[in-house]
Amino acid sequence: MSESATGMPGLILRTREGRPYRFDPGALCLELLPTGGYARYAAYEVLHTPADLVRWAGESRLPDGLSLSVSAAELRCAHELRGALWNLAAARAHRRPLPAADLATVNAVAAEPPLVPRIDAGSGGLAWAPAATGTALLSTVARDAVELFTGPYADRFRECGSDNCKLLFVDTSRPGRRRWCAMEHCGNLHKVRAHRARHAPNA
Repeated sequence: MSESATGMPGLILRTREGRPYRFDPGALCLELLPTGGYARYAAYEVLHTPADLVRWAGESRLPDGLSLSVSAAELRCAHELRGALWNLAAARAHRRPLPAADLATVNAVAAEPPLVPRIDAGSGGLAWAPAATGTALLSTVARDAVELFTGPYADRFRECGSDNCKLLFVDTSRPGRRRWCAMEHCGNLHKVRAHRARHAPNA
């Protein structure tokens, strides 16, 4: 569960009107979830090609400098892993048992060799071993999920408190009272609705 090089973890999503806002799901593995899905979430799909998965990795909280190649088969694996992670995160958020088939998917992907970090000889900073594969990327994501689901925030999974938002996140705040995907999006909408309700004339 690393932090982006900018010091501001999270993804830039857009409202239906096209306004951007930052959504921090709290972990690398959960950053895969807003990239699309099946059925009602198919309209949000952004991982159409292997290049899209490469772009997602560059926009994720992984440190910069990853040289990555992804195959069509690895993209299909990304879709399968995303579906499993969504089911598991939703189950944990709603205090349901974790589906065995989805656990098996995550564990199988995590069993592959992950991305290899190293110390850069020139800068002394973090770098990645060259020629990384999509399989290694997905293993790193799956291992992040294993750490998350078995770690200190395992009981902090949340679904956004808005009635029409299903974004999932893990609440890493100290008080543990995060309700919204983002205050600048659903949080503000709730505040506006509550203000209007308080000041509405009595029927």
